[in-house]
Amino acid sequence: MTFVIRAAQPGDLPHLYEMAKLTGGGFTNLPPDRTALGAKLARCGEAFGRDTAGLRDELFVLMLENTATGDVRGTCQLITHVGQKHPFYSYRIGTLTQHSRELERTFRAEMLTLTTDLEGASEVGGLFLHPGERAGGLGLLLARSRYLFIRAHRQRFAERTLAELRGVIDEAGGSPFWDGLAGRFFGMSFQQADEFNAINGHQFIADLMPKHPIYTAMLTDGARAAIGLPHPSGRAAMRMLEHEGFAFENYVDIFDGGPTMTARTDQIRTVRDARDAELVTIDGAGDPAAGGTEALVATGRLGAFRCAYGAVRKVEGGVALDRACAAALAIEPGATVSWIGRI
Repeated sequence: MTFVIRAAQPGDLPHLYEMAKLTGGGFTNLPPDRTALGAKLARCGEAFGRDTAGLRDELFVLMLENTATGDVRGTCQLITHVGQKHPFYSYRIGTLTQHSRELERTFRAEMLTLTTDLEGASEVGGLFLHPGERAGGLGLLLARSRYLFIRAHRQRFAERTLAELRGVIDEAGGSPFWDGLAGRFFGMSFQQADEFNAINGHQFIADLMPKHPIYTAMLTDGARAAIGLPHPSGRAAMRMLEHEGFAFENYVDIFDGGPTMTARTDQIRTVRDARDAELVTIDGAGDPAAGGTEALVATGRLGAFRCAYGAVRKVEGGVALDRACAAALAIEPGATVSWIGRI
């Protein structure tokens, strides 16, 4: 395979902008705004440039590049410490149980409560794969490369990691959840609020959103039905998150009602189960007869981080790696790699 995950660079702005225009809305981490994307890359450059341990509010952006053509076909992001510059709001789904002795009836009302419970967690997000490349496991490569990056820089990330999945968006680009709830208080469309949030942050939510719980029975049928549901295009991403150990714990996005998945960082499957080894040889591990295992392989730190699919075979003193993967990672024998089986 000729694709590699690498650190974002200032020259990636045109690539990010072109991908942002294809997202179709509701994709806060990848707004179709050159200024906002340029600011992301600048912040990302600062993060890649700090080679000291310790948890700070940082952003890392990774890119999927075709090494044969130089085309950039996907991207993903990692935020180390959410809620430090702007509050990180979610709705928590809860239930209020009340009993009437006179009626001999018990009532259970579902409520949405505005909360900042998830502040301080790390976040994996901003994953976008060009529509022409949504085959061959490239989405899996993008998603899991983030966990290998976390593993390589564990002290830079929090004890809990979250992932927000885009919620239900209608054919016109609107959100039934937004229209049935927040839109009534803000006087702006979902597209307007989503764009404003992507560029300016969540503070306007703190300024204008009612702080008391919202009874879901008071919402429209469309808004209520959208609570906790991922966009149809995000169902595969939800399954991948569940496979990694993430779970839905009744937190949803305040804009589109999409589910927020959470996991203990050290228990994310790829973080927990990947192995480190020295690259001993690159002589034919990709030959099925040699017994190579198809795997995700990563090497390097910070701006030198790279990740690709490869065939790994255990040998005395370390591992052997197929030539294509070694070339994509730009490594020679003696390098240290982290790897985990593809399945």
